[in-house]
Amino acid sequence: MDALVATRARTRSLVDFWAGGYTRSLVEEDTRHLEVSVLGRLPGTTVYRNTLQYPEAYTYNGIVVVRIDAPIYFANISYIKDRLREYELNLPSSNKGLDVGRVYFVILEMSPVTYIDSSAVQALKDLHQEYKARHIQIAIANPNRQVYLLLSRSGIIDLVGAGWCFVRVHDAVQVCLQHVQNSSSNALKLPVQASGVLTDSVSTPKPEQQHQKQHGLFKDLWKAQDSNADAGGEVQPLLRQNLV
Repeated sequence: MDALVATRARTRSLVDFWAGGYTRSLVEEDTRHLEVSVLGRLPGTTVYRNTLQYPEAYTYNGIVVVRIDAPIYFANISYIKDRLREYELNLPSSNKGLDVGRVYFVILEMSPVTYIDSSAVQALKDLHQEYKARHIQIAIANPNRQVYLLLSRSGIIDLVGAGWCFVRVHDAVQVCLQHVQNSSSNALKLPVQASGVLTDSVSTPKPEQQHQKQHGLFKDLWKAQDSNADAGGEVQPLLRQNLV
């Protein structure tokens, strides 16, 4: 009887060992294929592309745009946070605009993100708190409907600030640039308010007054898409008219 129990215990240990190794290999494989890239603006356009793939694309001082090219879940969230920290500290040298010394805005381009699990939700909340302590504002650009609803239900949209969710990267960049360009000095002072909205050292219109109509825009566009699809028409992407 004791021998049978010992055999079963060894079998469970072997299964756990191989299962653990298989899980680790899957995580490593996913991480190897995950791309978290800095986006820059192509000259003469409102299009943003990977700065490594398009060396002519330029970035703006004080702002980093990052695209996450995969679902966000427990296996890759640590890698994503590491890359965000790296890009915050080591920006490309082709920056334009007022030299503010460091990053004040991180724009997450989330169009490739198909879903986010509960571990990633908590990690994003922690990331928000870390950024808040360093006076960095997160902006979210172009999440799909399911991801946006998940972010909303989990409270992330409320933490970040409803006015900091955009349909296009360019819209987010323009609002962030307004804060940078309206500053009277090279050192921005951006206290984080209880609402999660940033203000600079100059008396300027509040961000929610500048782009309050953007919140809820997703719902209007998605409703229009559904109506179009029901009518047999072609579903159009989530796009807005240029701000500039």
